[in-house]
Formats: sequence, C-alpha cells, structure tokens
Amino acid sequence: MSLSAVTYTDIVQASRLVKDRVHRTPLFRSRLLNALCGADLCFKGEHLQRTGSFKVRGAFNRLLNLSEEERRRGVVAFSSGNHGQAVALAGRELACPVTLVMPTDAPRAKRDAARHYGAEIVTYERALQDRETIAREIADARGAVLVPPFDHPLIIAGQGTLGIEFLEQAPDLDAILVPVGGGGLISGIAIALHALNPSIEIIGVEPAVGDKAERSLKAGKRVRIAQPRTIADGVATRMLGRHTFPIIRSWVSTIAAVEEDAIVEAWSLIVTRMKQVIEPTAALTTAALLSGAVRGEGRKLGVIFCGGNVDLSDRRLMKALADV
Repeated sequence: MSLSAVTYTDIVQASRLVKDRVHRTPLFRSRLLNALCGADLCFKGEHLQRTGSFKVRGAFNRLLNLSEEERRRGVVAFSSGNHGQAVALAGRELACPVTLVMPTDAPRAKRDAARHYGAEIVTYERALQDRETIAREIADARGAVLVPPFDHPLIIAGQGTLGIEFLEQAPDLDAILVPVGGGGLISGIAIALHALNPSIEIIGVEPAVGDKAERSLKAGKRVRIAQPRTIADGVATRMLGRHTFPIIRSWVSTIAAVEEDAIVEAWSLIVTRMKQVIEPTAALTTAALLSGAVRGEGRKLGVIFCGGNVDLSDRRLMKALADV
C-alpha cells in the first residue's frame, strides 16, 4: 500500500483481515431523538465494539500487517486512551509487546484498561510535552514500530471498515455524521462511502474549542491549534493528519462545531433516555443535531457512537447526570 493514498480496495482488504477480530456492532433507534431532531436517526453502536471503541478496527489492521520480526520487536503508540487500548488488545492477541505514551490526565478507566491488556504505560504532560516525539524516541531506541492513532494508511483503511458495515445495515442514508479528531475515522468512512454511494453527505463534527478541521478547510492547509481542553477527550487533537486532510478536503461536505454544554446535554440525554453508556466524544454527533449545528429535518441520518469508555471520576459528567 502506498503511504500517500488509501483506496476502497485497501478498505475491503482490511474488512477481510479484521473480520474475525472485531464485532459487527448493532444499530439503535430512538423515537425521542427522532422527534427532537425531526429526522430518522440510525445510531451505530461502536461503543459496544471490543475495547469500547471503533479504534480496534485500525489497530488490528495495522498489527496484522506487521511481519513476524516486527511483531517480535514490538510497537509504540501514543494515545489519550481509546487507540491505546485497541493497540494493547491487538498486541496481546498477536504476541506483540506494546508501549503506550499517554497523557497524565488521560481518563483513568482508559489507562487502567490498557494496562489490563498488558501494555507498558509511559506518561507525559499534555500541555508541556509532545507525545509523538516521545513515542518516536522510544520506538527508535527499541527498534519498535510506531503505530500512530490516525495518520497512517493502514489505520485509515481499518477505520473505513465501519463505513462498509454501516451501509450494509442501513443502505438508504441521506447523510452520516462522524466525530473528527485527527481524521482517521472520517477519512476511512469517506473513502468507503464515496465508492459505495457518493450521494451520501459526509458531515464531520468537532468541539468548538477544538476546531482544527474547520480552520484547516477554510485555510486550504492543515492548521495547528492550541491544545483543546474539551470534555470530548477522544477528539482533543491539535491538527489533522498529513494523510487525512486531503481526504477530508475532497469528500467531506461540512464540518460542524459544537459547544461544550451541548455535548454534555446530549451525552446526558443518550445515557438516561436511550440507556446507552457512551463517552462524551460519542455524543458529539447527536449534539450537533440537537443544537442545530447540523440540520436533520426530514432526512435519514447515520450517527456514530464512536466509543463507550466513560471516566466515572469525571465530576462534570457525574454532575450532568445528577442534574437530570
């Protein structure tokens, strides 16, 4: 595979490769949310995926493409949580040592899960240190393979398997809403949908305090922003990837930004009324509809619950539930 491009064929190959390693996650419906949004919503339950997020798709695709010698030497990944857990699980199943570079403020549940899967954890200060630099130094010193969270063709292709699966379950969508961090998920889905049904509108959603995608599309180049402080920690990235940006620029029609309070309100509604335990990042797409950042009236929309790793020690989330 070329390191400068990802094709639909790459995603099909990834689907075949990871098929027995990941769950085919279910779709959910909600009469309440349909009524509130004026739309027919199909929620894709990746919070019920292995390790609690879609990230396992890309992680397995990357590690399954390693040689035996590369697996023996191990891999190094950098992540605030979900990618790290996914790589840790894939490493355990494939007998590949995993080292994770994680911020000191990463949700404890995500950090503990990664350790449970057997990963070695190296922490850093998010505001003061660069995680990728630390990870590269460790990988170089150990002769290990670096496994980035989104900016690699094999990761993008793995995440794109979600797009193929979603359309198999709901082939008549008008649009699909996807949370945007570094862009791996939306890039993979965009490639898959462009091949299967290019009439489907692809809408990215990011926190208003972390609007690197919206700024980048307006500028026509990747824009690096200050480290965003958002409750949607799974998309708290500073810049789109070198591989993901051109894909997003080509095939994503809209990037919507959502305020923090709207994310919390949507999360609380989903947990208490839909009874689906998702993490705040997974509420981004619903928040965009409820807040009016994305128009839903009269359309059949695919909405992705990207993860379910909730940090129960987060006081803001617990207060949101208490206030319901």
